[in-house]
Amino acid sequence: MRQWYAVHTHAKAETKAANHLSNQNFEAYLPMYLKRRSHARKLDWVRVPLFQRYLFVRLDTRNDRWRSVNSTVGVQYMVSHGDRPTSVPDSMIDEIKAREDETGLVNTSRIVPLKKGAKVQFVDGPMIDHTGIFDCIRDEDRIVILLQLMSRQIRVVTQRDSVTDCG
Repeated sequence: MRQWYAVHTHAKAETKAANHLSNQNFEAYLPMYLKRRSHARKLDWVRVPLFQRYLFVRLDTRNDRWRSVNSTVGVQYMVSHGDRPTSVPDSMIDEIKAREDETGLVNTSRIVPLKKGAKVQFVDGPMIDHTGIFDCIRDEDRIVILLQLMSRQIRVVTQRDSVTDCG
């Protein structure tokens, strides 16, 4: 029976380990998310592993050569209890995969993401009950909404939790 197992990798070698496991015909899963990075007065977003130094591999410990995972490039060891790998519940992996967007990145926000152009309604603050159009994410907590005010469109920066999708 195929189950998921956690694999501990060398530092910053998660992607390398996942690629080498895949090349050996193991089903490897490395959940990634976007992290805001500040470097030299510049802010940008980078893809990083959801769990630093960990990935998951799906295999059958009775029929697959699972011990070869430990000698794979980038892998430090499979998480084990005694001499047997410890399985990870399928429901946990399913929950992580369910939070992935169309690009395969895991949404780490507890709030449902908005798509550019989505109609939203303010549920809090001075603009309560007004509707607008979602434009973009400003940072981890704030978003930009386009509002039609005084016969023109203006950009309003607000907290993500102050609007809801009118869908």
